[in-house]
Amino acid sequence: MEPGKALITIGSAILVLGLVLNYAPWLVNWFGKLPGDIRIQNKNSFVFIPITSMIVVSLLITLLANLFFRK
Repeated sequence: MEPGKALITIGSAILVLGLVLNYAPWLVNWFGKLPGDIRIQNKNSFVFIPITSMIVVSLLITLLANLFFRK
């Protein structure tokens, strides 16, 4: 892929993500609340490890990449 087309694609993806976060936050409210996401909270610290959420995000990105870049 040419660098110019790659930059346009990345910029478009960032624009769409920004629009979703601003105008439809309910589309991403599931992130971090799935079974398998680890939350440890003490009096002075908070640890959050979104294992299951990151697996779902990875699967979505893989699916989209395969759809767009398939020859």
